[in-house]
Amino acid sequence: MIESIVDAVGARFPLYADPSGTWRTTRRGSWAAGCWTGLLWLRAERALAESWTRKLETWVDADTAARGLIFWYGAALGDRLGQSDAAGPLARRAADAMAARFDGEVVPWGTAFGDTGVRTKVDGVAGTVPLLAWAGHGEIAAAHLRAHLGLEPGWSRGDAWLLLGAADGALWLGEEFTAPAHALAKRWLARHGTATPPAMDTVDSPPDTSATAIAAVALLKLGYVGESRGILRRLRAEHVVDGRLLDGCYDLPGKVATSHELIWGTFFHTLGLDLLEHATGGRRHVELVGAVEDPRGPAEPGEHRQRAVR
Repeated sequence: MIESIVDAVGARFPLYADPSGTWRTTRRGSWAAGCWTGLLWLRAERALAESWTRKLETWVDADTAARGLIFWYGAALGDRLGQSDAAGPLARRAADAMAARFDGEVVPWGTAFGDTGVRTKVDGVAGTVPLLAWAGHGEIAAAHLRAHLGLEPGWSRGDAWLLLGAADGALWLGEEFTAPAHALAKRWLARHGTATPPAMDTVDSPPDTSATAIAAVALLKLGYVGESRGILRRLRAEHVVDGRLLDGCYDLPGKVATSHELIWGTFFHTLGLDLLEHATGGRRHVELVGAVEDPRGPAEPGEHRQRAVR
């Protein structure tokens, strides 16, 4: 899978691919740049992941809260896996730059993708919370998450981003965020179960497998092992072809990539499989470092537990 993407995109970042495998690429990777380099840290040789991670430096001082998503998965992951000496300092520089933009309540969404006048977007919470906490800006991470928990995304990937941010808050910031994270998890499961949810909350919308994959990762972090396993199995059975997670919906209103492989969907699906391996007794994954092991052992399918954090 990795080799075919590298061959297809050359020196440009992959964004999404049509069912035939033709990729739309960008020079800098947009907000999804870290999902590509994160995928490389999980599945490629160190040298290849390092070379792509160096390209993220252009985003260090960019005015966007999406730097959390870019650098938590695109750089800090390589550092925490013990595979890179350079990725960690790069991620810390980005975290420090984000902390410097904190306005007393949030790290603003910013103007890097156009000055929309929007101060907060739910897209700006995933990755930002753990990146700031990991880099020693825990109070800023907590304030940022508090401000975003009041948002109502109203679309499946927005709900998934918020759930992921809350799950990381419970994992990295402590008990204040445990109950809100579980409330969001239960809301997701009540709405979607283990099914592939729609791209928008309308009956005739196409599915967005990337939202499902993001939610599966968040649920695993909160200990919903049985539900996450069901989601990941369903994705594999119904939407994965030749290792590609298809049927993602990028922008339904704009009719952009409404039934495609999305690089962030492929990344979170891969990350979810790795996390599931840990949750069911496999190797420990760095995304769960900080979680206190439950003395009762792994949760049974369908069993909901609150995971203690430190």
